[in-house]
Amino acid sequence: MSERVRRAVCPGSYDPVTHGHLDVVARAAALHDEVVVAVLHNPAKAGTFTVEERVGFVERAVAAAGLTERVRVEAFADRLLVDVCREVGADVVVKGLRGGTDFAYELPMALMNRHLTGVETVFLPGEPAYGHVSSSLVKEVVRYGGDVDGLVPDEVRDALVGRLRDGR
Repeated sequence: MSERVRRAVCPGSYDPVTHGHLDVVARAAALHDEVVVAVLHNPAKAGTFTVEERVGFVERAVAAAGLTERVRVEAFADRLLVDVCREVGADVVVKGLRGGTDFAYELPMALMNRHLTGVETVFLPGEPAYGHVSSSLVKEVVRYGGDVDGLVPDEVRDALVGRLRDGR
């Protein structure tokens, strides 16, 4: 008799991926057999990076962290998170929380997801060292010449500088 695979989804736009994201993914991987990092995107919105670039950044960061045995990265568009969970066979969503504001934002979505399909959401408190880090704030800091070393993978930092400062 085989055991059921405990699969979780870590959803987000990952535009760009930060060390805070990677911390949550690594801790989710320690709790589940497999984690699907779901790079969600809205084709009607232009992100800083293309979906393919975002997936690549996350895949390479996951590989560098030695997590490829338990973590896979996939892109999804134009569907509800609960449908993504159903498609990949996950019954848990894992979300990192930096503080009370994140909880207030995430709780209604978690309750709706459970209402729709029974999928549960597990909240992991973020690493305090990354409590101030968000993708949008990282982009703003880079855009105006600030230093984000240690907040995002080096490859992401370099790509942000090229895209937001140098116009590449």
